[in-house]
Amino acid sequence: MPDTGSTLPRRQLGRHLMEWRSRAGLSQAKAAQLLEIGASSLQRLEKGQNSRIRSRDIVAACDLYGVPEDLADALVGLARQANVKSWWHQYGDLIPKDFDVYVGLEAAANELISYQPELVPGLLQTPEYDLALVRQFSPDASVEDWNRRVQIKQQRRHIITRKTQPVRLDVVVGEAALWRVAGEPAVMAAQLKHLADMSTRDNISIRVLPFRAGFPGGLSMPPFVILGFGETAPGEPAEPPLIFLEGVVGNLYLEKGDDLESFERSYDRISEAALDAVSSRNLLRQVAREHESRER
Repeated sequence: MPDTGSTLPRRQLGRHLMEWRSRAGLSQAKAAQLLEIGASSLQRLEKGQNSRIRSRDIVAACDLYGVPEDLADALVGLARQANVKSWWHQYGDLIPKDFDVYVGLEAAANELISYQPELVPGLLQTPEYDLALVRQFSPDASVEDWNRRVQIKQQRRHIITRKTQPVRLDVVVGEAALWRVAGEPAVMAAQLKHLADMSTRDNISIRVLPFRAGFPGGLSMPPFVILGFGETAPGEPAEPPLIFLEGVVGNLYLEKGDDLESFERSYDRISEAALDAVSSRNLLRQVAREHESRER
């Protein structure tokens, strides 16, 4: 069983340290020797199971592995929050604003379950749809910066389109996301056709929660993602699943069992009220045609 004392900041810190040690061409034993710590301590640190993390050890490891200064600052920030179970990551707080914790988690997951009431989920956005959002979010940024942000988002999509063990994606999108325009009508038409096409993949389920479904469970739920990380053996999770909620000034990561059960129940209610896969695909294509008619 995974160490019950592990936390999200510890696991993310361990992932980055192991990646950069490998980049530096160092074995775990050699790195431990150069850092003057026990090999078992470094092993626990890389697995996110070390409850006593010293910032100076992280600084030394970053220096040994050649970690860039901005990323090193982020890893020290993770170390300082290592014992936090449910974690509110405020942008620019202990961790630099540009360090995206969620992207690393997304890449490590083997299943993503998501509810998005008003927006097309990031992994399913077309470049044109994403660019329309980026331009509104950062109107004063350069064209180069806009394009860089879009390119990063598109690179993330590889986890659901790769041929070898693609991530399982189960999404319910609110009908509002089909009508709320990002960019021109032609952009929306292409985006909805893309959703319909992606929904035919074996590892992707996309369904629409229609307006007429009201509020399943009597609640207006915010957008959320439940991340699963697979099993090391039947019934034994590789690491605890968690809930991600994105905010304007920071992100919330929930690991407690009660929180997970609550969001899973909410998703079950939303999923039951949503259209089935075929009806959702038909609605996506129908609304795409309506956007196209507005472009003419």
